[in-house]
Amino acid sequence: MRAAVPRVVLVAASALALSLAGCSAGATDASPSTAVTGASAPAVSGEVTIFAAASLKAAFDEIAVGFEASYPDVDVRPITYDGSSTLATQIIEGAPVDVFAAANESTMATVVDAGLAETPQLFASNTLVIVVPAGNPAGVSRLADLADPDLSVVLCAPEVPCGSASQKLLTGAGVAVTPASLEQNVAAVLTKVAAGEADAGLVYRTDVAGRADVESIVPEGAALVVNLYPIAALRSATTPAAAAAFISYVRGPDGQDVLASFGFGAP
Repeated sequence: MRAAVPRVVLVAASALALSLAGCSAGATDASPSTAVTGASAPAVSGEVTIFAAASLKAAFDEIAVGFEASYPDVDVRPITYDGSSTLATQIIEGAPVDVFAAANESTMATVVDAGLAETPQLFASNTLVIVVPAGNPAGVSRLADLADPDLSVVLCAPEVPCGSASQKLLTGAGVAVTPASLEQNVAAVLTKVAAGEADAGLVYRTDVAGRADVESIVPEGAALVVNLYPIAALRSATTPAAAAAFISYVRGPDGQDVLASFGFGAP
């Protein structure tokens, strides 16, 4: 009997040790699982360099502020605005850019066809208006008035999106215009008209929103000439995740609300 007691104790002790070992092993196994479950994707960070059509300036300046507020670790560098064709040429020539937003699909296609951009996504639309200085001193009222040789009319150059759209609008209406000048972006047209250096011009409806120094007239056929705006990340983007985040923001509810507030239509 005396010899049996130690044996029982030893068996119980062994069982207890095994039980504790099992608990210890279970805890070890659970730790990696807990760590994986609690893991999160790395935060988006870095700088984003953006080239955007001149007509997007006001909207994209506001979008950039909202984007940086949503992504505090991303810095949007000062956005470069110009005619889409000018920007496309610079990209093809090697300008370091992360995101390109163009004012029409054909200009974006030149960058895509060069193998430099990812698949573009549409994010906005726009149409043309006749713009005249405040007070409309020349009394312009319709598209046909722009053919008057006594009027000074400025247009975008045909190779830029606003110029291509202007030619399509004028041709569709059977109106021949001899422009006083051809500008490389829509902002330059607006500037000349606002300064009284021209009697009229053709710009996007978004360009005249909220301005007191010009007036606008919606020409006949405007709804038939719609510019669709594509945006794409460049394959050479130094911060692909940040570039993708910016594009998603532009196409998401916040970006679309800003674009709509400046008169852009849905894509």
